[in-house]
Amino acid sequence: MKKYYVLVISLIIILVLILIPKKYTPKLETIKVENHLHTETIAGLVIKNTEDTVTILNESQKLTFNSTEKFTKGSLIELTCVGKIKTTEEKQTCQIVESNIQDANYIPASYLDNGIFSDYYYLAYQKLKSLSLEEKIAQTLIVHYPSDAVNVQKKYQFGGYIFFKKDFDNKNKSSVQKMLKDLNNVSNTPILTAIDEEGGKVSRISSNKNLVSEPFKSPQELYQEGGLNKIKEDVKNKSAILKELGLNLNLAPVVDVSTDPSNYIYSRTLGLGTNETSEYAKTVIAASKNTGVSYTLKHFPGYGNNLDTHKTSSLDYKSYDEIMQTDIPPFKAGIAAGAESIMVSHNTVLNIDANNPASLSKKIHDVLRDNLNYTGVIITDDLNMSALKNISNIEVKALLAGNDLLITSDYANSYKRILDGINKGLLKEEELNMRVFKVLAWKYYKNLM
Repeated sequence: MKKYYVLVISLIIILVLILIPKKYTPKLETIKVENHLHTETIAGLVIKNTEDTVTILNESQKLTFNSTEKFTKGSLIELTCVGKIKTTEEKQTCQIVESNIQDANYIPASYLDNGIFSDYYYLAYQKLKSLSLEEKIAQTLIVHYPSDAVNVQKKYQFGGYIFFKKDFDNKNKSSVQKMLKDLNNVSNTPILTAIDEEGGKVSRISSNKNLVSEPFKSPQELYQEGGLNKIKEDVKNKSAILKELGLNLNLAPVVDVSTDPSNYIYSRTLGLGTNETSEYAKTVIAASKNTGVSYTLKHFPGYGNNLDTHKTSSLDYKSYDEIMQTDIPPFKAGIAAGAESIMVSHNTVLNIDANNPASLSKKIHDVLRDNLNYTGVIITDDLNMSALKNISNIEVKALLAGNDLLITSDYANSYKRILDGINKGLLKEEELNMRVFKVLAWKYYKNLM
């Protein structure tokens, strides 16, 4: 019986041990996690496409991605990438997983020259498409500042104004600032505010002691005092004064080569040979960068010993080789330094184009664009100078020749002749668009827009 009880108790104990819940131990198992890849999408204008990369312009950022896909230059595309797109770096490490062409011909390929303003072509083209024909015509004109400028600007919306000594007479700094601010306040597109402040005999603001303590010295005076370092110092000082007043374009330096004091242009030049003048051009343009004021090389393709085109027509008899070897190098040096604008003279250069003044000559402009690979803005000398007085449809011819900006005092007729030229088929609107596109890109480059 005792054995029976022992057996029963043992069975009970075994059952109790079996039935008592064990302490919970989690079961180990493989948990499948979905691989959620980080993707980002960006749109931009195709500005370069090689065998294994594509470079787009997004706003003013150039971004390069690895890609074997072929895109048309000037097309607007959207890219989706695995990884983070870094807008502070040109070369991207993220991988393209999808691409969509939004507009295969967003900007005509003929507009895209990989030029000095090309980072802003996307923005410039967007702005161009928003302008009316009349607004586009106005953007190509820099007009002499009229007495009723605010009303004129409200009506026409010109691209810019040029100011002369009379416009600063009896004014102080605040009144000049107000004059320029009033103009910008009625401008739908920010304006170029230009001046010929060469120093020496051509001084606009520095003849007014309320604006500048003493007149700016001529290039020859500066060079004799301290060489190129003195030139550089003068550019920095002059630019600071112009910017403070609200002026953003100086139609200088004169980089014509002239060593003969009897030449009309001599006193406005460095007065030295080709090599020295080339260094002068390079120095001025380099010193002007980041000052807020743009500078203009003039007068292409070189004035030399020609007559004063303010008063009469002038024929240049130099051979093509002499022009290329003597007169062109200063312009090449300035372009290499980042020249944003170049002014073309009204001299007739017989051995390049015997039939047209330089300002109206496509052959002269082709030398500048094709031979010198210049991609900046081309500006005419004043269209109302005597050298052009017997020529009809000057403005249309100037635009067809390749100028982007035209300087004029006869603004109403200049505007009308361009409009009439388009209506009569003498000038295609597409030709006008190309000129305005370049001007707008420059304004973005200058941070005016």
